[in-house]
Amino acid sequence: MRMFENYSLETLNTFGFKVSARYFVEAESVEDIREAIAFAARENVPVVPLGGGSNLVLSGNQEALFVHVNLRGKEVVSRDGETVCVKAGAGENWHEFVRWTLAEQAFGFENLSLIPGNVGAAPIQNIGAYGVEIKDHFQSLEALDIQTGELKSFSLDECQFGYRDSVFKNAARDHFIITSVTFSLDAELSPRLDYGRLRQEVEQRSQGSQSEAFVISEAVCDIRMEKLPDPMVLGNAGSFFKNPVVDESVLSKLQRDFPDIVAYPFEGRWKLAAGWLIDRAGLKGFRQGAAGTYNKQALVLVNHGGAGPDDVLGLAKHIQSVVFDRFGVELEMEPRVY
Repeated sequence: MRMFENYSLETLNTFGFKVSARYFVEAESVEDIREAIAFAARENVPVVPLGGGSNLVLSGNQEALFVHVNLRGKEVVSRDGETVCVKAGAGENWHEFVRWTLAEQAFGFENLSLIPGNVGAAPIQNIGAYGVEIKDHFQSLEALDIQTGELKSFSLDECQFGYRDSVFKNAARDHFIITSVTFSLDAELSPRLDYGRLRQEVEQRSQGSQSEAFVISEAVCDIRMEKLPDPMVLGNAGSFFKNPVVDESVLSKLQRDFPDIVAYPFEGRWKLAAGWLIDRAGLKGFRQGAAGTYNKQALVLVNHGGAGPDDVLGLAKHIQSVVFDRFGVELEMEPRVY
């Protein structure tokens, strides 16, 4: 394991901010992580796990040890007539993992294709798209306790999954580094095509020699690429705000003033489309210096070149203020700010 000092994180955060870490290490094993946290304890600096860098805002140079979790490996643990149990290292790229599961005839994550980031970050956020969340197929994960260096297994219940939420964003925040995740996927495909655009795209495609799962995956990829910018071209962290969840009384009031408001039923309440709110507030394609909202999807904040963390966070606060003044709805940032 090689330790670096004053290491640039510019290429390791998808906003492309020019910030650095006091210490940085590339961890390719659990033992590497143990060595890193022991070093951090001696130096009295916090430990920050880093995956794909796609769901965070680095607010400046970091007086911390950043551990780039690069634990790899994918395997089919077991298979029966109904389920396929698969396990992946935390450093595996999420999209590549999804495509691998489909090739292994393990279904359920095709709707989550092309979501940026790595496997280890997926449970923290309980990532989801097009009616599917990872909790739907989650079995367990292993995580290293930063204080003790011991591996702990977390069950579905222990992860306390919620909408873009988990115990790792709350009680267990900053206490664990996820090392591997195990999922229980379906041996037979049960397509989830509840969203009209996705169903339409799938129905229009000729399957040819591909399975329907790959057709769904590629339809999801095309839809995402159509409305989301490539961070290699235009720095961004994907969806910057959660879709706010409101009671029916709040939705009814909004519908009186905005009959075309976009909302979806969600666990007895209603999920509003944050992108629609930002768009209707007149902020789609809006620029504030070098930071702005993407002109094809208002939910995405972008770095047009040269924007720093203060620029993006300042823009985010402006959007939150304008949306609240217009609709009385609070937007919560999705990426974590360090």
